[in-house]
Amino acid sequence: MAATKSIMREEMAKLIDLSKCTGCRACQVACKNWNSQPAAQTENVGSYQNPQDLQHNTWTLIRFQEGEKENGDLEWIFRKDGCMHCTDASCVRVCPTGALSYGEMGAVRLNQDLCIGCKYCTIACPFNIPRYDSASEKTYKCTLCEDRITNNLVPACVKACPTGTLSWGTKEEMIKKGNERVKELAAMGYEDASLYGDKYVEGTHVMYVLTEEEGHYDKLVKSPSVPLSVKLWKNVAKPLGLFTVGAVIGAALLHYVIKGPKRPKGEEG
Repeated sequence: MAATKSIMREEMAKLIDLSKCTGCRACQVACKNWNSQPAAQTENVGSYQNPQDLQHNTWTLIRFQEGEKENGDLEWIFRKDGCMHCTDASCVRVCPTGALSYGEMGAVRLNQDLCIGCKYCTIACPFNIPRYDSASEKTYKCTLCEDRITNNLVPACVKACPTGTLSWGTKEEMIKKGNERVKELAAMGYEDASLYGDKYVEGTHVMYVLTEEEGHYDKLVKSPSVPLSVKLWKNVAKPLGLFTVGAVIGAALLHYVIKGPKRPKGEEG
């Protein structure tokens, strides 16, 4: 697809093995630190998760999910949430200014100088990732640390992870590593283990190794895809609208050439 044509260098990807995550939030702090994002005032609502959702200045969030196993034991699930950097990204499709585009290694970058705060991306994203800031009237999200990866450094979150939950490498390597880990987990009794992200929206550049079914994780979209409305807008409505505008301008120019400029009454002749 055209979406991949701008990726000039080898596609890179991040693998998140949730079976190894301890919820330490080192990745969350590293993201804040590297991107110079100030913390926001929050309130305790009875959960260790803080803040309660992604924000315009919180691009990485560890989600804490409490539950109960069949045997009655407490179950804690941790999941690192953030932009999935889709190969066929709905946000890029709908952005009217080109503020959202594809980076050299597959990252979906966001140029705040071009962002007009229309919030189309926040509506179109199947993962509900971009966040709007009313103060600056712009949207924000994870950049996959493009300033680091283009200089042969790993993303800040990967660098900070102490448990090996996060891995970084070529997309092909991460898919292979993820599938191998799924087999290991299945042998350990995790029958629902799977690799998430390699087959959706033409593949994402952030993938998960899951130990449970997709629907078991809070806020993790099951079988995400580009919304039909986005496809229609990009492939039908938008081109038709541009054609209509072009036709109107063309007709106006033709009228000007044939009839000349329209003069105010009293100036005729």
